[in-house]
Amino acid sequence: MFQLITVAFFLSFLSVCDISLGQGTVPWYENLPAVAMDYKVHIDPGKEDCYFQYVNPGATFYVSFQVLRGGDGMAGFAVRHPSGNIVHPYQWRAHSDYQDQSSTGGYYSICIDNQFSRFAEKLVNIYITVIRYDQWDDYSKEMEQLDVSVENFTQAIRHVEQNINEMLQHQNHMRGMEQRDYNLLTDNNRYVVNWSITQILVIAATTAVQVYFVRKLFDVKTGRPRA
Repeated sequence: MFQLITVAFFLSFLSVCDISLGQGTVPWYENLPAVAMDYKVHIDPGKEDCYFQYVNPGATFYVSFQVLRGGDGMAGFAVRHPSGNIVHPYQWRAHSDYQDQSSTGGYYSICIDNQFSRFAEKLVNIYITVIRYDQWDDYSKEMEQLDVSVENFTQAIRHVEQNINEMLQHQNHMRGMEQRDYNLLTDNNRYVVNWSITQILVIAATTAVQVYFVRKLFDVKTGRPRA
């Protein structure tokens, strides 16, 4: 139903993270310092699909969606906070995003709504990142215990990581735009070809009918005259 690409940033301070496979109720990758996921999902006509993503307390949560193909190229998009509040209300748009700089933690609900489209399914791209910037502080404290001054170093690395995350978001958006344009061109080409073939068939049929009736006008019936 969907394709999942998980990109986990294994940093040098991974030893600080408690990611024991047998510990906790969340998957092991949820405890990594940074996780990025890219989904491509099909939403059936008149349906709504929801997906859930666990976010650690204090982490930065980002999600974006973009309709790649289908119908009018738009769909409903909403994000629900773990507390139950809708932090991003439903909007019928071609693309949208939401970011929580400091999450309280829990499972976020991401819903894609296609209920206004009764006949066309939608191909939607969903991009999600969860980044735990607080892990840098833990790493810095650990290094300070070794009498190593790494304040400038950690700030520079953190700035680089933020820039990398922004670039990944931008690249994902551009890939979505490229895929959307390609699908639009493909659909337009298919429409033009099908419509051209239909017109050719109609013209050929009309010509054949016209020729038939014109020939009928010039038909001369031969027969014996009545006495």
